[in-house]
Amino acid sequence: MALIELRNLHKTYQLGEIAVPVLKGVSLAVESGELVALMGTSGSGKTTLMNILGCLDHPSSGEYWFEGREISRLTSDERALLRNHKIGFVFQSFNLLRRTSALENVAMPLTYSHEHLTEREARRRAEQMLRRVNLGDRLRHEPSQLSGGQQQRVAIARALINRPSVLFADEPTGNLDSRTSAEVLAMFERLNTQDGITLVLVTHDPEVAQHARRTIHIRDGVIEDELAAAANPGSAPR
Repeated sequence: MALIELRNLHKTYQLGEIAVPVLKGVSLAVESGELVALMGTSGSGKTTLMNILGCLDHPSSGEYWFEGREISRLTSDERALLRNHKIGFVFQSFNLLRRTSALENVAMPLTYSHEHLTEREARRRAEQMLRRVNLGDRLRHEPSQLSGGQQQRVAIARALINRPSVLFADEPTGNLDSRTSAEVLAMFERLNTQDGITLVLVTHDPEVAQHARRTIHIRDGVIEDELAAAANPGSAPR
């Protein structure tokens, strides 16, 4: 059973009296433990697709199965509960709280966790997660005291703190220089190969997509083709 499966998914936005179709029958599957790139240019529908995959939005028609459960018709509250427990996000802009330490930024999602951890337990887990992304010496630093790459690693630790089933990274290197981008992408690969974390990289950049084991191309709201790692030398395990 696939971790994620979409069956003939459509999404149409209504702008006044005009219907604007964005996704036009998308079907795909992502297995647990995969590292997949979802690649497309601006306007291709990849952001809309990620929003549906991440339970930030719902489809107009079609089916979305997640861990064997059909979730396309969940209410907004039910989607929020699923997001909090099962899905992690990393964004281009980091989205860290400015006057809050790295430790507090990472621990914040545990406030909404179903595990009901004590404050001490939450801080201990956050510290462990920051050490996992090589930021054990930056626990008390605020975002303004960290480099762009360090801020993105804090964001990755925060996304993983609730032990999600899947991590979505939306243009995760968009605000980073080439060297720092390579370091962040190498970290994603390690999290995938060493820890078995399922990762979906959403990107327009072929160099980012090369780090995936499989690349799914979306264009004009439909899946155009897929490239497996064998056809993509840059994505071979390292």
